[in-house]
Amino acid sequence: MTNTKGKRRGSWCLLSRPFSNHGVVPLATYMQIYKKGDIIDIKGMGTVQKGMPHKCYHGKTEESTIVESSYAVGIIVNKQVKGKILAKRINVRIEHIKNLKSRDSFLKWVKENDQKKKEAKEKGTWVQLKRQPAPPSEAHFVRTNRKESERLAPIQYRFTA
Repeated sequence: MTNTKGKRRGSWCLLSRPFSNHGVVPLATYMQIYKKGDIIDIKGMGTVQKGMPHKCYHGKTEESTIVESSYAVGIIVNKQVKGKILAKRINVRIEHIKNLKSRDSFLKWVKENDQKKKEAKEKGTWVQLKRQPAPPSEAHFVRTNRKESERLAPIQYRFTA
């Protein structure tokens, strides 16, 4: 059993479902609509064996190229084979993909920047577009309402046998 060469070897944790999420696939997975050009994450779901991507594609983020039907999507994925990077075309069922959510906040930020640029150009002023770190919290006094502060110390350990 050492160094087996199976298709799904070493994927026991990789394709397993999270704790208390076993069983039937949620209906929301099937209600999602994918279009050509959507950026999607590939994440294999162990519940559904049909249309499952190989473990080497698990965790990749790519653009959907062909929407074959309401339940399958064609994706071109870059795969490193020895010294080369090859463009591989895979067909994956929608249970094993998700729309990329991290890009939404970036696109929102880009739209806000465009709006700020437009307003600054009309006014003829300069505007800061870079994201700034959060400033430190404001200084303030902690009021005790004339109560004595309590001094905390660890309780001494006593061995009871």
